[in-house]
Amino acid sequence: MARGLNKAMLIGHLGNDPEMRVTASGQSVVNFTVATNESFRDNSGNMQERTEWHRIVAWGKLAEICNQYLKKGRQVYVEGRLQTRSWDDNKTGEKKYTTEIICSDMQMLGSGRDQGGQGYDSNPSFQQPTAQKNSFRDDTPDQGGGLSETEKDDLPF
Repeated sequence: MARGLNKAMLIGHLGNDPEMRVTASGQSVVNFTVATNESFRDNSGNMQERTEWHRIVAWGKLAEICNQYLKKGRQVYVEGRLQTRSWDDNKTGEKKYTTEIICSDMQMLGSGRDQGGQGYDSNPSFQQPTAQKNSFRDDTPDQGGGLSETEKDDLPF
């Protein structure tokens, strides 16, 4: 029997600066939103545009990188998995839900100067490694028991 697939890939613009916090166990976590736009023609033939907002959560070293380099308005590629959380609203007692993308890979797109902010490209002394090309992966262990990227590279097939 085949396993399921839970993968989300987005290209959009940050709706706010990332908000970082540290858990009681010392783990860094950052939250931010990404807006994606879709253009389409309605039944009358008029062009319409729809914006969808996505909640993004990154953990560990990736969270620290997002907090340091991402700013509101910055174009970004985000890859991860969908996760839905629930909690009880203290005021109404009602059960609330939210769906987030747990980020495992992030790439900054465009130029920091073009994105309006203290983006990472606005510091000319910072040299990114050529192998990474603005790509940052979360190297925390896969909770699903899968192989790491390094282990996958060692497989003969």
